[in-house]
Amino acid sequence: MNIYESKFRNYIPSKKFTKHYYYQVMGKKLNLRNPQTFNEKLNWLKLYYHNPLMSKIVDKYAVRSYIKEKIGKQYLIPLIGVYDKVEEIDFDKLPNKFVIKCNHDSGSYIICEDKSKLDINKVKEKINYHMSKNYYYQWREWPYKRVKPKILIEKYMYDKTTNSFDDYKFMCFDGKVDSVMVCTNRKSGHTKFRFFDEDWNLKKYNKDSLNEDYNHQYPKPKRIKEMFKIASKLSEGFPFVRVDLYYANNKIYFGELTFFPQAGWDPNIVEEADKLLGEKLILSKR
Repeated sequence: MNIYESKFRNYIPSKKFTKHYYYQVMGKKLNLRNPQTFNEKLNWLKLYYHNPLMSKIVDKYAVRSYIKEKIGKQYLIPLIGVYDKVEEIDFDKLPNKFVIKCNHDSGSYIICEDKSKLDINKVKEKINYHMSKNYYYQWREWPYKRVKPKILIEKYMYDKTTNSFDDYKFMCFDGKVDSVMVCTNRKSGHTKFRFFDEDWNLKKYNKDSLNEDYNHQYPKPKRIKEMFKIASKLSEGFPFVRVDLYYANNKIYFGELTFFPQAGWDPNIVEEADKLLGEKLILSKR
């Protein structure tokens, strides 16, 4: 029996668990004594950097008050409802299009584009499954450990011109934004990830971009400078945080704050970028 995949995985000490999965995914040992790369340092932060504010702002519901205070409520996606149990939701009263997700994890969201085609029983089954889980034990991202599970339903958002809702993930180091990862083609199931700096130069940080032409230009949002400023402000005081924003109909919307992308084991980052981003991440136990 593989204890790491068994019902006993929750009882494995976090340091041992983290080292095991780092080796499984990255194919090399995790250096915690003298971490150098971005992935290594993210795992160090998981184990040793415990800023209590992080537990509030990984909560997709509680973070809304934080965003309202920091940058303003105009950047929040409209909230239709918040619930403690899926049985509290009256689906008959919901609009035809909406997004439902849990506040305490990743991957629980459901995008409804036509309520008449929605399998409500499957929705309830999926949400109940996620509500029963403590996401901390999945990859030992400690801020999630004490988040009280809730269900959020948000307004369905899309760009009226492109019929998409692409997201922009800003790589931030204590108020300094290195780059933005643009995620496109999500609906097709063949999502593309491209990194750009503030001047919209392509950064070949991930393996998917190695064959891209440096002259390749994904359309630059008109308000990209403002998006960089927002990301900078939201990242102040944290060694690293990825600030996720959306852009649609010439408006900017907040997505979420992610402290440990890919849980700190992302094999798609090329070695040079792993080292470069690692140099920018200054460790601290403060």
